[in-house]
Amino acid sequence: MRASDADRERVAQILHNALSEGRITVQELEERLDTVYAAKTLAELEPPVADLPGVSAGAVQPATPRALSPDTRIGGVPGSKTSIAVMSGAQRKGPWTVPPQHTSFAFWGGVEMDLRNARFAERNTTITAVAIMGGIDIVVPDDIIVEVTGFGFMGAFESQERGEVSPEPPPPGAPVVKVTGFAFWGGVTVTRKRRKGQPPQLHSGA
Repeated sequence: MRASDADRERVAQILHNALSEGRITVQELEERLDTVYAAKTLAELEPPVADLPGVSAGAVQPATPRALSPDTRIGGVPGSKTSIAVMSGAQRKGPWTVPPQHTSFAFWGGVEMDLRNARFAERNTTITAVAIMGGIDIVVPDDIIVEVTGFGFMGAFESQERGEVSPEPPPPGAPVVKVTGFAFWGGVTVTRKRRKGQPPQLHSGA
């Protein structure tokens, strides 16, 4: 059976979760993502996640019709394209609309971005985060697709989970946020948290 974009994104999110849990390396993530995004059938999506614990056979099955519904958070007038902190601090929180391209820069300062109550002008968003002797903290809801591809040089560029997050991958059609850039003598941290107002998810067997 042919694989859809939604099927590929669902499997890609499983791989990103595995990276955040320390089960695969960044190099393995990149190699497996190449396979996932090149896959044309559902069968080709199985090998990249076959050795990961807790991945059910249904993880690569076609998305349900309900999941194909457009996400209500997509659309609106884009907000600021930059968040800059030079020997100071900057915040992006609450109900704001994230533009398709956003640049966050911290030099001897800190930037805090919280996307849990945000809208997204378009489904695909790229955040370029550059921290030089500073820090950038980005909080994303656990029901969107997140890709972290930046790197740190004498610094850290990492993703993590905090609090109770859903064990299920985001539904197809959810916003996609790619965080890239670099950290030099500083840090960029992307943290997945449960969206504000979102009811807790029950883990299987709970």
